[in-house]
Amino acid sequence: MSVLSSPPPRFSAAEVEQIAAERLGVTGGARDLGSERDQTFLVEDGGAAAIVKISNLGEDPAVLDLEAAAILHIARVDPSLPVARPVAIDGELRATVEGPDGTHFLRRFERLQGRNARGHELDDAALAAYGETHARLNRALRSFFHPAAGRDLLWDLRQTPQLRSYAPAIEDATRRAIVERVLDRFDAHVAPRWERLRAHVVHGDLNLDNVLVDERGLVTGIVDFGDVVWSAEVADFAVGLASLLRGRSGDDVFRSARLVIDGFTRHSPLEDDERAVLADLVAARLAAIVTISAWRSERYPENTEYIQAHDADSWALLERFDALGAEAVARELGALQEPAGWEALRERRFRSLGRALSLTYETPVHVVRSEGVWLYGPDGERYLDAYNNVPVVGHSHPRVTEAVVRQTRLLNTHSRYLSEPLVELAERLTEAMPAGSGLDTVLLVNSGSEANDLAWRIATTVTENGGAICTRFAYHGVSTAIAAVSPEEWPPGYAPAHVARVDPFGDLDAELVRAVTELGGHELRLAATYIDGGFTSDGILQPGDEAMAAMVARTHEAGGLYIADEVQIGYGRTGEALWSFERDGITPDLVTLGKPMGNGYPVAAVITRREIAEQFWATNHFFSTFGGNPVAASAALAVLDVIRDERVVERVGRVGTYLAGALSELGEIAAVRASGLMIGVELRSTERAAQLVEGLRKRRVLIGRTGLHENVLKIRPPLAFTEEHCDLLLGHLRAL
Repeated sequence: MSVLSSPPPRFSAAEVEQIAAERLGVTGGARDLGSERDQTFLVEDGGAAAIVKISNLGEDPAVLDLEAAAILHIARVDPSLPVARPVAIDGELRATVEGPDGTHFLRRFERLQGRNARGHELDDAALAAYGETHARLNRALRSFFHPAAGRDLLWDLRQTPQLRSYAPAIEDATRRAIVERVLDRFDAHVAPRWERLRAHVVHGDLNLDNVLVDERGLVTGIVDFGDVVWSAEVADFAVGLASLLRGRSGDDVFRSARLVIDGFTRHSPLEDDERAVLADLVAARLAAIVTISAWRSERYPENTEYIQAHDADSWALLERFDALGAEAVARELGALQEPAGWEALRERRFRSLGRALSLTYETPVHVVRSEGVWLYGPDGERYLDAYNNVPVVGHSHPRVTEAVVRQTRLLNTHSRYLSEPLVELAERLTEAMPAGSGLDTVLLVNSGSEANDLAWRIATTVTENGGAICTRFAYHGVSTAIAAVSPEEWPPGYAPAHVARVDPFGDLDAELVRAVTELGGHELRLAATYIDGGFTSDGILQPGDEAMAAMVARTHEAGGLYIADEVQIGYGRTGEALWSFERDGITPDLVTLGKPMGNGYPVAAVITRREIAEQFWATNHFFSTFGGNPVAASAALAVLDVIRDERVVERVGRVGTYLAGALSELGEIAAVRASGLMIGVELRSTERAAQLVEGLRKRRVLIGRTGLHENVLKIRPPLAFTEEHCDLLLGHLRAL
């Protein structure tokens, strides 16, 4: 017989007082605390007190054992959780007592101090604390198992579809239709995800009737494990959340819900599927309350007052949710928003950001998630990413994302305090520099532009000069100082007098001599030569060791510092070494890192020799609020770990050689220039290059264009690219 269909016990207060005196040795008055299917009394007289629970005739003794075992497990795992422990009766955790309808189980529990409260009585701090307590309770139960936990219980939200057979008890047709829509939504949206939800033994009914609080609203007691069951953790949380929202109105409903969720996720972060169904589970809990209430009130009219205690507040919330719509409620409670069409999103972008922030491709790519070398659109369409060098070890690499999330939960602050990740990152970066280079000092910032800007400040301070040399069509960043050495971004007619350019396709030694002379004509001496070791914006090339060594030598002869910009080519992209300057056998004065350093998380660095840094520090103060913050540093450390563990440099060398060789065999190609997986495919026609880029985009393959005339296909994928991905790219290129 089900505990919900079996009649509740019918013991009077006087009978319970007698039982307590005879069986428990506690005398005093008995006060009925109310219960849906059992009877629970507080018996007290002065200092002695006992919670006495008389079970429903339909109760399974194995379930009572489950309850006791769960409580004792929680008390062991997290002793600070205020659970009401069972107290032995004659050496056992349950006894029996005879009643007018038969033999009932008798149990005793600790009496905990506190009061019951309604959700609208709890302030913001109490709401967040309630969520934390609920999460801790779930965490304590994760390692617990009992065979009886697999029971079927109508209150378990897994059983929500069964409510359909009870819904006819709701007399009001309009309200019944609301419940039916909740059940329809559960069938369509929750049921397909249920098996993916984290599950374990849960309390099952952590509503405010089963919780005691102090004068501040903080939880002092967790009682009544009568609904303990194996179920989804997020469903258990939804039960408590629904209880806290009842009695609230207007915007306070969702504002309060988010505070509770914040508290819960401090200890038990919700997965995407859990966030997706949380609002529906709250609605399902409310639907269960009003449906079961209507059904049980028909069966047990004498207990109607207790049964229907939460109906009015539950109906108010159900009607509010129904009016707003399930998707809107889900968004309010943190579910991911369904993406709009790309046209609408583009217009929103233009309105809020303007048109200066450019979009790639005639038809913009709208992406919502990523993995490895793949980007995914809102409808699940998949794009092969052969363009992005930022996610160097692959989009959403689990090692990096977990490092970010883990550190975010622990701490994130500025770098004026001591923290291990920042120091460890600096140590790892200097260890990654070539032996004998003297590059032993790290300054951490947030982006490649900042790194190059700081390098310029250092160079001008140390040399006391103001001239710069860069390549013909270079790009080094967006700050005012660095935009001046980024000809790719220069507007027509702009040519700053303090910047001289060299043609990387010419004789670089002669080009450096000419550029230094050009600066002298403006009465300027050289402060720094900026070189992107992949010559990415110029069209991608590798001039060779002698040419690169000559540039360093000529820079030093002219009194300047050589800056190796590894923002695009660094972190193993050449397939020969971690850094392009290492491959080229040169030693720069400063190295700048950025884009791939955090696999998409903003972090960058300048690495130099101690004597150069100290000359800068002698007259300059340097601080970057977020540079090297613990989360950014953790991301950067994870990237270095992945490159080492997955042997990324070796793979890039193999895959880059394979792809460059296959590209060289294609028709209409003027030249293929490759540095590992930084590959430039020069075409004879700018128009043809544009056609191929857009044609590949239509086939959901992403590459770019580069070079002075934009006639060079830029293939620069995440370094998770393999031969299989190369074949996909090549197949689509051949088809065009």
